[in-house]
Amino acid sequence: MSTEEHSPQVPEQPMPENEQAAEEQQGAEAETSPEQDMEQMLADLAAAREQVLRTQAEMQNLRRRLERDVENAHKYALEKFVGELLPVVDNLERSIQAIDHSNDEFKAVGEGIELTLKSFHDVLGRFKVTAVDPKGEPFDPELHQAMSLLELKEVQPNTVVDVFQKGYTLNGRLVRPAMVVVAKPAANNGNEG
Repeated sequence: MSTEEHSPQVPEQPMPENEQAAEEQQGAEAETSPEQDMEQMLADLAAAREQVLRTQAEMQNLRRRLERDVENAHKYALEKFVGELLPVVDNLERSIQAIDHSNDEFKAVGEGIELTLKSFHDVLGRFKVTAVDPKGEPFDPELHQAMSLLELKEVQPNTVVDVFQKGYTLNGRLVRPAMVVVAKPAANNGNEG
């Protein structure tokens, strides 16, 4: 007995179109030359290198951005707290101005308030909070808020002549602008001759 008699013959079935397309593509790939394959691989390698470089640059930029955000969070975390404390400093300064220093009964109270205010300023200084007291300086809209204008001949125009309320900065960032009075140029009267 032969083995052919016992094994049933399987008729060839037509291949599905997807398999035929895959075989034709493999046949076409076999027809490409090694130089073309090498060029394709080099092009793929260059594209992969470029993608890696872009990804590394994106990661480095993200890292820098996150470091800057964390640094700013540390630097300016106290901004709101400082803003809430500034009215206390203002009130201490006003109370010192209101005390009659010539009266011996109020002298000790005035000294106590002055020491309290000094310690407040020392603490603010340690946390990089600085006062903006611009009297006599040129007006700077980035740091000052003009409350009124005064016409003064003896003062240079756009000079701060009075400070209603000091401003403050935290690490160079404005927390509160200084409220100021600014000198304006004297109006020229047409009657002058």
